[in-house]
Amino acid sequence: MVPVNYLAVLVAAIAAFVLGALWYGPFFGRAWMNTLGMNMDEMKAKAKNDPSMQGKMMKGYAITALGSLLMAFVLAHALVFAGTYQHLTGVMAGLEAGIWNWLGFVAPVSITGVLWESKSWKWWFITAGYYLVALALMGVILSLWQ
Repeated sequence: MVPVNYLAVLVAAIAAFVLGALWYGPFFGRAWMNTLGMNMDEMKAKAKNDPSMQGKMMKGYAITALGSLLMAFVLAHALVFAGTYQHLTGVMAGLEAGIWNWLGFVAPVSITGVLWESKSWKWWFITAGYYLVALALMGVILSLWQ
């Protein structure tokens, strides 16, 4: 059985979720929404006045939180295997695991949004950038708390 610190997984998932709230809120929220042809002020007004929109948002937040938990859990396993083969520990192990997983899985998959779904490169840099930072952050938390 692979040794996983479940408390570290939970903390890493919460950190990624909080990062997402900041990333898609005050940091890059307006720019990201503009790339999708949406307006943040209109969306806030609609969410405030439409109960079905509030339900959709809560469902989205719940699924996103579960996704963060799953990513942290899988990354914790990747760190165990990476540590075995690369003999890295600490911050560097976490950064490398996060960055390599981003490069191997997130970047190639998310770039299809630009190539096939008419999304802009600006959208890609905001979206993929979040996952790069989130995976690196989770990797560091998990590696320091293994």
